[in-house]
Amino acid sequence: MAGLRPPDLGPIVGHTTEDACRLWMRGADPVDRGADLSSSGRTIGVGAVISEGGKAPESAQAFYFRLHREFDRTGTFFLGRELCITQYTYADDGSRTPAPGQSPLPLKADTLYQVRFGTLVLDDAFPDDEMVADREVARRLPPAEVWIPDLLNLPEESAEARFRTFPAGSADTLNFLMGSCRYPGLLWGVKRSDRIFGPMADLAKAGADAPMFTLMTGDQIYADMFNRVVPVGRADDYVEFQDRYATAFGSPNMRRLLRTMPTYMILDDHEIEDNWAQDRIRDRRKRVLFNLAVGAYMSYQWSHGPRTWDRLLYYKFDCAGFPFFTLDTRTQRYKDDRPNAIDDNHLLGRPALAPGEETQLSRLLAWMKDCQARLGNVPKFIVTPSVFVPNNISERTGAGIPSLDRSDSWPAFPATRAAILRCIVDDGVQNVVFLSGDIHCANVAALSFAGPGTAGGIKAFAITSSAFYWPFPFADGSPSDYVHDSSAPAQSDTFTIAPGMTMDYQAWGFTQEDNFCQVLVDRANARIGVTACDNRGRPIPVADKAGRTVIQSVLDLEPW
Repeated sequence: MAGLRPPDLGPIVGHTTEDACRLWMRGADPVDRGADLSSSGRTIGVGAVISEGGKAPESAQAFYFRLHREFDRTGTFFLGRELCITQYTYADDGSRTPAPGQSPLPLKADTLYQVRFGTLVLDDAFPDDEMVADREVARRLPPAEVWIPDLLNLPEESAEARFRTFPAGSADTLNFLMGSCRYPGLLWGVKRSDRIFGPMADLAKAGADAPMFTLMTGDQIYADMFNRVVPVGRADDYVEFQDRYATAFGSPNMRRLLRTMPTYMILDDHEIEDNWAQDRIRDRRKRVLFNLAVGAYMSYQWSHGPRTWDRLLYYKFDCAGFPFFTLDTRTQRYKDDRPNAIDDNHLLGRPALAPGEETQLSRLLAWMKDCQARLGNVPKFIVTPSVFVPNNISERTGAGIPSLDRSDSWPAFPATRAAILRCIVDDGVQNVVFLSGDIHCANVAALSFAGPGTAGGIKAFAITSSAFYWPFPFADGSPSDYVHDSSAPAQSDTFTIAPGMTMDYQAWGFTQEDNFCQVLVDRANARIGVTACDNRGRPIPVADKAGRTVIQSVLDLEPW
């Protein structure tokens, strides 16, 4: 007799808007053996909305969606838009319309929803190489509503997602969490690596004060637990990548966070291997490694994020009228065309070869100009896993080409950095805020500009939150490793954008403790408050620009 099982992983609440939400899960088939997925069973996701605004919906609606073997039995359902594989009426021309009772379920803005998910395993008599269309699968299924009683009997902690849709229009405040770098832990450290996600998940229950979403800026897994040159703990086949994701996303606190708050993710190097750059795929073994790593990343992280530019990994989204652009600083990174040279390094993809061809950089610059034209001085958030500022002391401007070329961050890519800063100055793009992780040392920074076009007082900022868990504080992340004032003689790091135009910065609020940051945008006071919290959710005392101890770092924005 057919029955429902809870998801093997998930559900994960992904990309959310005022009227839709992308929800992810991994199916469970007991015949599977790790990454060896049985071809005798076809897994189908089953879901139903059980609560809207704290009340049961007037008419129960359920839905099916595919959990494909080629995506490791993972699947994503976009609630609020067209249902995925429900019952349809098909016309001769192939067009389809939802059958009676199967119309898409509209979501309401700023409303709390509860959704239950389960896995249905169907006997698969089709040949392994035959693709089966959604309509063929749907034709063999009963109305999805028959599973609602079974869904309600599944364990809440493994089958229920809760989320609040974003507010409609533009809001005067924005509240979100951010962080990066979750080392998996060794021996007794396995539980410690999961601890910080408990207080983050608790904040989802804070009512009107709850964060709207969580932003994870890279290294959600460590495919190379020690180093890319150390074979112990290094993932180099699909079974090991699958295990990394199962361990990370299946830990109790992280699983609770992912199913109770919208989460946006982007990869950094450890989703592939340490200090990854695309030049390595010239090596056949690295090319295989890259394909395995990105295939797993797309199944487990990319698939529940926004779809902006087809299958490219960078994306943009809005929340409550505040725009975000999330950069892919790994899979389009090139830096070894000429040894000991940095002018030909490209962090966001090589330049276009013909006019009109779009690149990640050109789309970012166009987005910045468009946001300023449409929204004025509203803060514009650029998510960059690699830290924009501050630089490491050993990677300051003037450190020498060999030293800069060894950098794993923006100092090795001056042409890309200059293009972004030139756009900010030339087009008067106010209140750009770079959001980063990576360096295992949280901090905030304010950028300043000098030269033509800067008389209006262009303001830009950076916020870094890292690491969720890093048990080796002696290895890296010391605040003294980073520039605090780029104009100070002993720390000189002035960056030349163009002849006669420069950028400097001040950084403060450093902490090396395991942390996540809560970011609060306040329009009335034209400011951003950043609070670094420890693995128990307590604010971490830090120093402000004057050296005073505070629990919130404040960034003063240009009013909007």
